[in-house]
Amino acid sequence: MSGVIRRATSGDWPAVSDFLCDAGLPRDDLEPADMQDFFVAVRATGEPLGAIGFERYGTHGLLRSLVVAEGARGAGLGRALVTRLEREAAAAGVTELWLLTIDADRFFTGRGYAAAARDQAPAAIRGTAEFSRLCPASARLMRRRIG
Repeated sequence: MSGVIRRATSGDWPAVSDFLCDAGLPRDDLEPADMQDFFVAVRATGEPLGAIGFERYGTHGLLRSLVVAEGARGAGLGRALVTRLEREAAAAGVTELWLLTIDADRFFTGRGYAAAARDQAPAAIRGTAEFSRLCPASARLMRRRIG
């Protein structure tokens, strides 16, 4: 991977929003202030290459929106973003991460995530906008213990 991964700022919102839109990922419940829980990968020039975020609910976290720019895929950037998010989430007291995906289940299975039935998700995760209204019912629920 070429570049650096750093905590996002509200100034990263336009790029993150564009990434999410281009990838068809939910962003209706996000705003610039939410960038505090996102991480961005950027080139040395400052050009954004990808992003990932999470929402914390006690010891549970909802992984949000892993996205990598099309021209930057295949270089390990997605893995690096997930690793950074998992490290930061664990440091914040999260012991289990949950996610919903339509087409990235193979990627996440390779990172140690396992499929779960929707009714297995903690109530706080089921109550999120992403779980309850933004992701289709056909999205696959996955989880991984990180702590």
